Amino acid sequence: MATNNTKDSLPVEEETTTTVTKPTMTLDSGGLLNGADLNGDGHISEEELAMHLEFKRKELEDADAMRDAQRTMAWFALFGMLLYPFAVVLATLLTLDQAAKILGDMAATYFVSVAAIVAAFFGGQAIVSKSTKK
Repeated sequence: MATNNTKDSLPVEEETTTTVTKPTMTLDSGGLLNGADLNGDGHISEEELAMHLEFKRKELEDADAMRDAQRTMAWFALFGMLLYPFAVVLATLLTLDQAAKILGDMAATYFVSVAAIVAAFFGGQAIVSKSTKK
C-alpha cells in the first residue's frame, strides 16, 4: 500500500489490486483427457486433472488385480487337472475302492470343465494381446 503525503492533505491509502489468473487447459475432442472436464465448461482445472489421473490409476490397479486373480485361478485349475490322477491312485493304494471308483467316474466331467477354464483364460489373454498390438 502506498501513502500520499502532501502538506495540505492527510495521508491517503491507495488500493492496489493484483489479479492472479490460473492457467487453464482446453480439450481437443477425442484426446487422452477426454472425460476429464467434469463440469463441462470446456476447460480442465487442476482439480479435474488430478481426479481424472486418480481415476485412471485406480482403473489400472483394478485391471491388474483382475488379471492376477484370473492367472491364479487358471494355474490352480491346471495343477488340479494334473494332480487328479494321483488322487485316484492314492485312493486305490489306500484300499478306498469306492472312492477310487467315484473319482474315476467323474474324471471325464472334471477334465472337460477344467480344460474349459484354462482354455478360456489363455484364449482371452491371446485375444487381448493381439488387440493391444494393433
